[in-house]
Amino acid sequence: MPSNIVESEGIIRDARSRYRQRAEGGAHGAFEAETKRAGQTPRADVEVERGSAPSEIAALLGVEPAADVVVRRRRMYVGDRLVQLADTYIPAFVAEAAPSVAELNTGEGGIISRMAEAGLAQANVVEDVTQVRASAEQAAALGVSEGDYLLAITHTGQTDSGKTVEVTRHVLGPGWTLRYGVPLD
Repeated sequence: MPSNIVESEGIIRDARSRYRQRAEGGAHGAFEAETKRAGQTPRADVEVERGSAPSEIAALLGVEPAADVVVRRRRMYVGDRLVQLADTYIPAFVAEAAPSVAELNTGEGGIISRMAEAGLAQANVVEDVTQVRASAEQAAALGVSEGDYLLAITHTGQTDSGKTVEVTRHVLGPGWTLRYGVPLD
């Protein structure tokens, strides 16, 4: 079964395979790979800067709130429809080991592949899914009313030694379904 199926206005994000197939067909990350697999046209507008992370993200990264991190802000589209806002925070030690994570074009497989090549492969991923109220900026971007509930996914990637190498906050527009599988063995 495809890991992302776009049905009319809905999108299914299937966590069972999305990260393992992130470079499929030369894709630059999971979103691009799964959207193409579903027969749709993905696009991402990317901004990269050095800055600090919000306090709750800094705590997940294990850095001080004022610490220098790489911030990757993405507006992700299916066709012409903006479907997701994704802000990624990468600690300075990762950017030093894998400098291409701070570039606009991170190449096939995206930042997760660049981290792995630098010896910082994500072995453990935790994704917390919550509801958040849309800020004025999010509402305007995603075509909802300010204060409407949106799904947010906070992705925390760690190496096998427990170092956090990435925290991404995905804010999803209307129409998403999240699919997870749990092994029962």
